[in-house]
Amino acid sequence: MRPSVATSVGMAAAVACIGATPVDGKPSFFQPRSRIPITRQQSPLHTADCNANTIHTLLDIRGGASRRKKGGKTASLYGTSSKTATGKQKVKGSVKEEPQKSAVSDTMAKYKSILPLTRIYITLVGIVTLLGLVLGEELAQGLLALDPIRTMYGLELWRPLTAACFLGPPSIGWLMNAYYLFEYGSSLERAFGTAQHLLFLFVQIAFLSVCSAFFGQPFFAQSVITSMLHVLSRSMPTQKVKWLIFTVPYWTLPYGLMASDVLQAGNAAAALPHVLGILSGHLYFFHKNVWPKVGGEDWLVPPAFVRSRLDGDGGGGSKGKESVNAALKARKKGRGKKLGGK
Repeated sequence: MRPSVATSVGMAAAVACIGATPVDGKPSFFQPRSRIPITRQQSPLHTADCNANTIHTLLDIRGGASRRKKGGKTASLYGTSSKTATGKQKVKGSVKEEPQKSAVSDTMAKYKSILPLTRIYITLVGIVTLLGLVLGEELAQGLLALDPIRTMYGLELWRPLTAACFLGPPSIGWLMNAYYLFEYGSSLERAFGTAQHLLFLFVQIAFLSVCSAFFGQPFFAQSVITSMLHVLSRSMPTQKVKWLIFTVPYWTLPYGLMASDVLQAGNAAAALPHVLGILSGHLYFFHKNVWPKVGGEDWLVPPAFVRSRLDGDGGGGSKGKESVNAALKARKKGRGKKLGGK
């Protein structure tokens, strides 16, 4: 009778066990002299599962941190979940995204924020300067300079305006004068209102056109700047201001600028535009602030329709005007004392 397959396998296992573990400690007859290790090639997934199970076992034995399970309530600094660490709904505020402003839009916003009359004056200065570059020095002198004969007989009425706006070719001096024009013009317009500032510029251009024609000055924009500074300095003469590295009274600032231009040019003729500007500014200041206090009439008042048009309800610049008037009233003369008296 032939033995079955199961019986054969059982006998082979028994023989292997007898050969592998001898009872008396001596090698058995059936024990093989050497074993050939048989390795089974495992798949990568099986190896990864084994490693994961080993890590879990070690963590469980050690205690402490464990691998995070899916769906756990954990908080993250950079998480995008709509819930907090405790499971409550986050309160979302309304976040407004500010549009990114370009350099051009920022410059235009600052340009539009300038007071209207000062903005128009600075724009005219830029246009006249550009025309001077395009036309050249000789042609610009013939077209833009102040010429009383052509102005009166040739009806070239733009010449006083262009003479008041031309600051020369672009340079460091041009840049500084444009800054002074913006600074002093804005201060005057803010203090007195747009309508009164328009009357001030009209008086300056008319007076300086006559004086510049008499002294042979083709342009007088520098004189207009000095006249603005003189009116401001006379309103608050004792206020301390910085000039270069010195602290000086406000009333001396026009003369300091005149001295610096004379030293820079190396010629005393550079003082003439400043002298004309001081005279023109003092003419306006005297008739506007000094003459009415001694009983004269204030004739430097803009018409009502101009005030309503430029200053709205006629109250434009009232706060600045009140502050300037307060500064003027503060300049009271003290009572004198007799010599030798107590």
